[in-house]
Amino acid sequence: MHSSLLRRFSARRFVHFFRRMALADRVALAVVLLYVLLVIARQAIAPLGSLPFLGLAAFIAFVYLVIRLSPWVRHRLLWSLRNRLWLVYVFAAVIPIVLLVAMVAAAAWLLELQIGAHLLHDDLQERYSVIAADTNAIAAAVSREKGVEPDKPVSPDSRAVESSVLRRPEVAGIIAADRAKWPDLSAYLNHGSQLVRALNGKQFAGLVEFRGALYFSSAESIPVAGGKATVLVIAPITSATLDSLPPQLGPTQLTLLDPVDTSSERGIPLNGTIYLPRQQISSVNRKIPPPRYWLIDPAFNGFSTLQARRADLGADAVERPVLAKFALRPSSVNSALLTSVGDLGPYLVGGLEAMAVIFLLLEIAAFTTGYFVARTITASVSDLYDGTLHVRRGDLGYRVRITRRDQLGSLAESFNEMIGSIGELLEEQRERQRLAHEVEIAREVQQQLFPRTLPSVAGLDLAAICRPARVVSGDYYDFITLSPTRVALVVADISGKGIFAALLMASLQAALRSTAMFDGATGTSALVSRLNRHLFKNTSDDRYATLFYAVYDSAAKTLTYTNAGHLPPVLITDGCVQTLDQGGTVVGLFEDARYTECTLPVKPGSVLVAFSDGLTEPENVYGEEFGMARLKSEILHHRELPAGRIAENLVNAVEQWAGTPEQADDITVVVARMD
Repeated sequence: MHSSLLRRFSARRFVHFFRRMALADRVALAVVLLYVLLVIARQAIAPLGSLPFLGLAAFIAFVYLVIRLSPWVRHRLLWSLRNRLWLVYVFAAVIPIVLLVAMVAAAAWLLELQIGAHLLHDDLQERYSVIAADTNAIAAAVSREKGVEPDKPVSPDSRAVESSVLRRPEVAGIIAADRAKWPDLSAYLNHGSQLVRALNGKQFAGLVEFRGALYFSSAESIPVAGGKATVLVIAPITSATLDSLPPQLGPTQLTLLDPVDTSSERGIPLNGTIYLPRQQISSVNRKIPPPRYWLIDPAFNGFSTLQARRADLGADAVERPVLAKFALRPSSVNSALLTSVGDLGPYLVGGLEAMAVIFLLLEIAAFTTGYFVARTITASVSDLYDGTLHVRRGDLGYRVRITRRDQLGSLAESFNEMIGSIGELLEEQRERQRLAHEVEIAREVQQQLFPRTLPSVAGLDLAAICRPARVVSGDYYDFITLSPTRVALVVADISGKGIFAALLMASLQAALRSTAMFDGATGTSALVSRLNRHLFKNTSDDRYATLFYAVYDSAAKTLTYTNAGHLPPVLITDGCVQTLDQGGTVVGLFEDARYTECTLPVKPGSVLVAFSDGLTEPENVYGEEFGMARLKSEILHHRELPAGRIAENLVNAVEQWAGTPEQADDITVVVARMD
């Protein structure tokens, strides 16, 4: 497996992939790699904080690369159903549990941090109480002495000097007794009045900064002649002091912070002010207790802030923050916390441990179940996919193995049945293709039957459009040159549609052309009668056609026509509309049908429009037909245009009326403009 991975991710493949990358992709990758190298070498190169633009550029480049790689991940990594199921399982089950565990861990860390800070603060409060009691005793002894002077303002550059009052036997004895608890305890008179003043005259007990160092301190004012005198007692905080903190806390450190100018130095931001560390006091002999539980009893650091006041200079007790850092282990802290519930503590811990074990077992069971379900589904899908590959190669004898009697097994069985019917479907498809090929040949043959060139007769402008509803059309139009001045115009509509109508149309065209070419001098009615007898004898009883046959004589300026059951064409002369309906019944249905003809004079500018029912019968969305009235109106509207434009406009008007590209019938229109 290791060698296969090396082959997949070889340097040659990487170079090939890099060459195929776009320029923007290369630039983004280079920016990200440069930023990573700077992070690795941040100690040897300029700090990253001095290159904020590079960090922003690396972030933008990384987002860009993620967006660019998302299609590749979607098409490659997520192509497999197994990977998709695992992704769903990860997002639906694993990630929520991980987030829940992370949230619980964060909450537990905050709780343990709060407990550790509480232990530290409680121990310090006890020490504040002790030094406050010692200060009370010293202050009481000082108040009994004579010659105690009241407090005076202390200049910023003065140094605290021990008063002679404090060396008197009674006061000195109390101070000596207190030094048994505080070896480095010091007492001052007429110092620390700002600490008492900040508490409105009450005794102060807490942390102070004295001459740049951190101390336990207490200050109390006593009434004397001429005012009040303040007794300040301080005891330095040392490593030994921190070593005597509660055993649940590990190595501990206190750091005194001083404010600095934000424009000149960098430090620790607290409440909108920048501080620099000054005095640091660390424990020496404290060690964190060993873990009680494997993996779930880690040691971590906690932080807290304390407040110290300046006690040596100035008239105001300026506050100074103190950063407290300590290490702790949850089992040690929790054991101290559970002592408050007495003998119930072990039961509570045991219940919590049992819940954790049950949670772990349920998660293992869910993971195992998800794995086997995903494997079952993906195996079945893989078998089906292999089956599709065999079918794609033409192996219709392949069958998917059925190993389960569930929905996936039914799916495999249905797939096998589908493979069995594919042969029949393929045979039907081949038959359809053969028929489609024959129809296409018929369409090509039919296109050859329509006139390729229009007759050239002076004063006659011809145009025709035929749009079949299917591949082949049952409509027929033709232009036949009978003499240099005479042109025959033909429009026919064969009964039925499709290939049979196309065959009848071919027979009609052949008979009509042969009759017109050899006997074109006869009248239109005689020609239509001969055509009727031909079709009656050579077609079945249910086959017929409507026909409009007209002959235009440009020399005589006449139009002779016979309408054999066709929709009456429209002749427009001097703005008047005339329908050409003289003739007889359809051709090919009755052998002895009789036909008449009509000859009309044609004035210059007349327009003749012949058409099939596909131009008048289309319906709109409300079921209304286009109709003859609208057709005549459209012809009148466009009568001044060339014949080709008139034909196109009529077809466009009908299509807009129907509102759908699908045709219910063949559309044929022939326009003759006679000038």
